[in-house]
Amino acid sequence: MQCFIYKSLKNEYLFLYLKIKDDFSKVPVALFSSLGNLEFVMELELSPERKLAKENSAKVIESLNEKGFFVQMPPTKFDAPVLYQ
Repeated sequence: MQCFIYKSLKNEYLFLYLKIKDDFSKVPVALFSSLGNLEFVMELELSPERKLAKENSAKVIESLNEKGFFVQMPPTKFDAPVLYQ
């Protein structure tokens, strides 16, 4: 499956995958607005066997087929609890 990847200029770790290049019509308006300006990054051929850096490719393919888009969220940051004895 061919997909098209855009990065958010508002958050450098947020990416939007589309099934059809430049077709943002499937992305809900509220979500699209929250992404800020987008920049096209690359076109990619996906298969269930293909390894992606941050996502499960089968999950991305499923979302593209069902919704027409997939959002790769930035990694969450949290403070590890400090244990005192």
